[in-house]
Amino acid sequence: MRGDSTARWIGGLFVAVAMAGCGAPADSDEVAAAPVSWPIGKVQGTGTSSPYLNQSVHVQGVVTGNFVSGLGGFFMQDATGEDDADPATSDGIFVAWDAKQKPKVRRGDRVRVEGVVAEMGREQDTQTTLQASSVEVLGRGAAPVTEFSKPLPASASWEQYEGMWLRLPKPMTVIGNDGLLRYGELVLGFNGRQFSATEVRRPGAAADALEAENLRARLIIDDNRRRENPDTFWYLPEPLSRDAPLRVGSLVHGAEGILQNFMGWRLQLTEKIARIDQAPRPAAPELPAGLRVASFNLLNWFNGDGQGRGFPTPRGAATQDEMNRQRDKLVAAITGLKPDIAALMEVENDGFGRNSSLSQLVTALNTAWPEADYRLVDTQMGPGKDVMRVTMIYRAAMVAPVDKPATLEEGVFSDLNRVPLRQAFRLKKGGAVLQVVANHFKSKRCTDATGENADQGDGQSCWAPVRAEAARVLSDWLKNSPHAKAGTVILGDLNSYAEEDPVQTFRAEGWLDALAEVGTEGAYSFNYRGYSGRLDHAFLSKSLKPRLRAALEWHINADESEAFDFQRAHRKKEWYAPDPYRSSDHDPLILVLDFAQP
Repeated sequence: MRGDSTARWIGGLFVAVAMAGCGAPADSDEVAAAPVSWPIGKVQGTGTSSPYLNQSVHVQGVVTGNFVSGLGGFFMQDATGEDDADPATSDGIFVAWDAKQKPKVRRGDRVRVEGVVAEMGREQDTQTTLQASSVEVLGRGAAPVTEFSKPLPASASWEQYEGMWLRLPKPMTVIGNDGLLRYGELVLGFNGRQFSATEVRRPGAAADALEAENLRARLIIDDNRRRENPDTFWYLPEPLSRDAPLRVGSLVHGAEGILQNFMGWRLQLTEKIARIDQAPRPAAPELPAGLRVASFNLLNWFNGDGQGRGFPTPRGAATQDEMNRQRDKLVAAITGLKPDIAALMEVENDGFGRNSSLSQLVTALNTAWPEADYRLVDTQMGPGKDVMRVTMIYRAAMVAPVDKPATLEEGVFSDLNRVPLRQAFRLKKGGAVLQVVANHFKSKRCTDATGENADQGDGQSCWAPVRAEAARVLSDWLKNSPHAKAGTVILGDLNSYAEEDPVQTFRAEGWLDALAEVGTEGAYSFNYRGYSGRLDHAFLSKSLKPRLRAALEWHINADESEAFDFQRAHRKKEWYAPDPYRSSDHDPLILVLDFAQP
């Protein structure tokens, strides 16, 4: 079940019967004695809530979507020519009607409905609904369909079309697929990929304006079923598969359905999608010559006790079989990039012995690519006391560690941000020294966040001050390290988009954004609820700028549905392959540094 556990399902939606601040008349606590017969638009009103909340009304119209078995009701709309002629009011409405109730209705039936007006949902995210006491089928009829080929203008709102029959005649871009496997839904954009507001604008008013613009230019398409983890996606023209993975960037032709306001504006589909142009999966990037330095969040790489037992683990694989599947995908991803040094995040904090998660990953990498000769950076314990950690691996044929690894476990890194790991390396050819640091900053989740660390409503979510302080402290630590003059690369999952305070702190401290330095546009490493952005970053000391030859993400994960990951639950056997696609939820990032020239 989606949403707040304090709400309850009525008619396929969450209902809060007493909706404070919804603009209901003062005497709306009691149902009016006599039903009122009006066009649907008058019942809907011009606001986010009906002006006749909790009152009995009487409407006529045509059934446009019969979702009684899936959502516990049907949508109806004013018949052609019978609307209230007011573009500010919606001409459609949802009618809660149980599948056991009679009469049964069909799409196209002309019906007369009497019921009590309710607002279903939470806060302003509500759907005006008739709790029907009687439904009478009068015959057959027709209702108009409204077509949208571009985003809503700033002067309009999706509220004006709530409950109405809509058609999207032009191709729409898949901008989010993280709800597909569990809920049978996709997020579509009118103008192509959408970026998190704070990826491209500073937090606050500028980001808020972009967020509002994005919401007018997107719609969710849904399978009109309440059930989670559907067996099939009936509306797809071909089944989900490795050949048709529905990656972000795919084009959807011919979406049609009824507009519903529930956890975002969505079309409850009434027809199959006409066609989908699949976005291709990218091959491994072709890179120039030079030292390859990568960053990769491994999505909870845990291996039980390392001997086939200890499952399910605190994070990651639930069984040994799942772990093997995860390992094979991670190996395919890492060997596809062939990094000489790699900073890794979300690795089980279980030491460095042969049964440790890191040691077994290194063994698997060297088995798959023997000439790689990967070694691990051994800190003896940790770093940190969390169940997972950051760590580092390197190719012994290319570089050798200089001095012991260093960690920073005080202050802001004592319990919130994960402990960073610093290691200097000397290149086998030429003898240059490079310092690399792996990081994983505090997540945006709001658990226990209070005061200035609570969500300030500026687009950065929670713990932004903690992440910004981590950036400042880390910068000072690196600038005072023994190998600071040799050149430093800061890598990792900073849980911050490009315009947020932690990233701005690094820039203000003089560090160079590697992707910006090579002119990469539209960079992203993560996709959440239909928004792309960079959580994973690479910063360089200024001395390395002349050596930077490439900086890019390999988009093997952020655009992929979780259907193709290593897990077994709710996945079909034929979706899995030991390939790099959906090896994690973050895209790996790689730099190429040229030390051949003095």
